[in-house]
Amino acid sequence: MHPDWAIATEELTRTFSKPRRRRGRWGLQWWRKPATENESPRQQNCFQGEDSNSFVALDRVTLQVRRGELFGLLGPNGAGKTTLIKILATLLAPTSGRAWVAGWDVVSHPQAIRPYINMVSGGETSGYGILTVRENLWLFARLYGIPTRLAYQRIDRLLAVVGLEDKAHTRISHLSTGQRQKMNFCRGFITDPMVLFLDEPTLGLDVASARTIRSFIREWLHEHPGRTILLTTHYLAEADELCDRLAIIDQGRLLACDSPAALKRLVQRHPRYSLHLTPGANGWAPLRGMSVIHNLEVIPRVGGVEVQLALRDEGAIGPVVQTLLQQGAQIVNLTKLEPSLEDVFLQLVGRRWEGDDPDGVLAAAQPRTPNVP
Repeated sequence: MHPDWAIATEELTRTFSKPRRRRGRWGLQWWRKPATENESPRQQNCFQGEDSNSFVALDRVTLQVRRGELFGLLGPNGAGKTTLIKILATLLAPTSGRAWVAGWDVVSHPQAIRPYINMVSGGETSGYGILTVRENLWLFARLYGIPTRLAYQRIDRLLAVVGLEDKAHTRISHLSTGQRQKMNFCRGFITDPMVLFLDEPTLGLDVASARTIRSFIREWLHEHPGRTILLTTHYLAEADELCDRLAIIDQGRLLACDSPAALKRLVQRHPRYSLHLTPGANGWAPLRGMSVIHNLEVIPRVGGVEVQLALRDEGAIGPVVQTLLQQGAQIVNLTKLEPSLEDVFLQLVGRRWEGDDPDGVLAAAQPRTPNVP
């Protein structure tokens, strides 16, 4: 493993099999084939059987995450994101291939890796209900050998970050789902891990809390050079805002890996512009005959008309504007349309993004642009 890599995988594959139910003497039973000599003990944890239906959760994934990087995994439900994180966090063994975290192999040296990592999963239920928030966080810190005085310092700071100071002495059995998620988030950072896995950390949180958590993530990485975060999210705007690089994964396969800006450039073959013209303006008609325009679409809008066009050359916007003015059109607004991560996803996967954003808040933070030709 390269010394600059915090995480690396090589042809990483994980296959699951569902056992087939069959009716026996005592009713429906689950059946699986006995383990063979060629199967490792960890591979035997996977249901297997001649009549089972197997599926591949990860399919030969090879990637590298640099030290100090905030690396994102982007994909729909069932893409394999959580499976990959569980393997890297030594909670699940791969079927084939290899993976390294903090320089150690996840299969042969899981115990060496665990002191250097931590994990937060959105929506998970953890902790002991009879203990208070502060007591639970202190317990997790002590399990990692954090001195009590230092643990309490970190606890107080983290509770202030997520706004749980007033719940510090409340039993977690009395917390709401969102408050438990905030406590789990604190638990992930309290051990000051070298590698932190954040699996949808803002899932279920309100807009203000999610914004606060994203701000703290950036601040924490700035304060701790060399620390690494692997983030999975369903929120396109969150991935675009936070991640240094992104890997897009679907059906267990790695489709692309680069910075958000570089991924967007993959789908921007022609620069696009939107021009808002005043009501009744028809000066756009001569644009259809201009060779510098690759594609043109006219959309009626309240208070005018919107002309969206793709140019063959960036500098052609000048002649376009000049033509409109010569025809008597009045331009209210001119905007350059940047491709979005949804455009990238659509081109790579072949279907639209179906991430969870029920309130549309994150989508509003980054307006979706039309498909880039």
